[in-house]
Amino acid sequence: MIRLKVLGPFRVEVDGREVDPGGRLARMVLVQLPIARGTVVPTERIVERLWPTRIPSSAQASLHAYIARLRRTLEPGRAPPTPARLLVSAPYGYALAVEQDAVDSWAFEGGVAACSGA
Repeated sequence: MIRLKVLGPFRVEVDGREVDPGGRLARMVLVQLPIARGTVVPTERIVERLWPTRIPSSAQASLHAYIARLRRTLEPGRAPPTPARLLVSAPYGYALAVEQDAVDSWAFEGGVAACSGA
């Protein structure tokens, strides 16, 4: 099971163990996905946020490398030809397909809504 901690310092846990999602840019890719709450984040938006002042010619290749590494980190037992279940591809971007309680901010919002009757 995956858990993303975005309230406070950003942390990633897989099966109850903290894992390293990679360097600063890999973390920046991953942190964009829970903000979108399961919807697709367009590739262009991810690239623009990674390189806001000047997009390098290697941006797409670098993004694909970050995604591949993140998938290996989030699903360590997945065989390479098997489609990813958590960090999924869409025709124009990527999305995070996890349960409500997998992201601490989502769980917090759900708890607040439940308490307020919303």
